[in-house]
Amino acid sequence: MGYYGYGYYIDPTYILVLIGAVICLIAQGLVTSTFNRYSKVRSRTNLTGRETAERILRYAGITDVTIEHVRGNLTDHYNPSTKVVNLSDSVYNSTSVAAVSVAAHECGHVIQHHKGYVPLNLRTALVPAANIGSYAAWPLIIIGLFINSSTSAYLINLGILVFGFSVLFQIVTLPVEINASRRADHILQEIGILDSEEARYTKKVLGAAALTYVASAAAAILQLLRLVLLFGGRNRD
Repeated sequence: MGYYGYGYYIDPTYILVLIGAVICLIAQGLVTSTFNRYSKVRSRTNLTGRETAERILRYAGITDVTIEHVRGNLTDHYNPSTKVVNLSDSVYNSTSVAAVSVAAHECGHVIQHHKGYVPLNLRTALVPAANIGSYAAWPLIIIGLFINSSTSAYLINLGILVFGFSVLFQIVTLPVEINASRRADHILQEIGILDSEEARYTKKVLGAAALTYVASAAAAILQLLRLVLLFGGRNRD
């Protein structure tokens, strides 16, 4: 809602925010339900997520990466700067197909880092700019709206620009995550951790997870579009 003249009006660009939110909720619901489903399926080898990660890294000849337990559910991630694979409560000690799949996915990121995978390096380089964009975009835009000077349009456009870096980060994340999942699927079968039937379950788990990144990128793009529609032409007023 916004104020116009003597009354209120509904900002039509809110529909973009609503669409983005719905897409993210659907994707998150799908990944949660898929993970929960295959968390109940024990892997044939009975390896835990931690043991799976150890075996994959050993097979890949990577010896300088540690595996640690991190609190939370599906908070798994690989930190290239510290060379640590962090596995969550639902993955670290679990022997389920879902846990094995997620652990292998994170090892996929390790292998990307080890081999100098360009999109991963680009995503890592974008982290500082993306963080600035997430925190500074709206303050810059709001300040630009409230001041009445020649710098107003500059601040607004700068806010849109820095937000664009966070959108770019989301877009670059897509090929990084998809490639890590492909590496995980391949290596799990190559070293015999999962059989062909379990590999089909892995594709479902990692495919659902990939949708969350697609949804996040779509939501970020829609938010950027909204900013451009609302404020992009302000310097021409």
